[in-house]
Amino acid sequence: MATITECRAALKRLSDNLAAADGEVRGAAALDRTLSCHLTDLDTTFTGRLADGRIEVEDTVVGPPPWKAQIRLRMTGDDLVAMVDGDLNFAKAWASGRVGLEAGFRDLLKLRSLL
Repeated sequence: MATITECRAALKRLSDNLAAADGEVRGAAALDRTLSCHLTDLDTTFTGRLADGRIEVEDTVVGPPPWKAQIRLRMTGDDLVAMVDGDLNFAKAWASGRVGLEAGFRDLLKLRSLL
């Protein structure tokens, strides 16, 4: 099972990947939105922002998200690490319910290029 430290490092790598992206991916990542990522197996939530093409983790809390972020992710720590490492396809994991993504309709349309 992935640790909180490994998951935080995976979010940092994802942030670095988004910052280095171009084209449609860069445009989708350029949103300015609050973000939460609930790791169900660790019962831990990372909260922060997606801003200027980067994920900025501001806090780590025990339990589910303390407030409703504009973009909300839910998955296991292992799935987060596997997605960032390229071993798990986000779209397939989302379609199967293995990963949860909730956001407003407009944000979902923008985020689809990241999927």
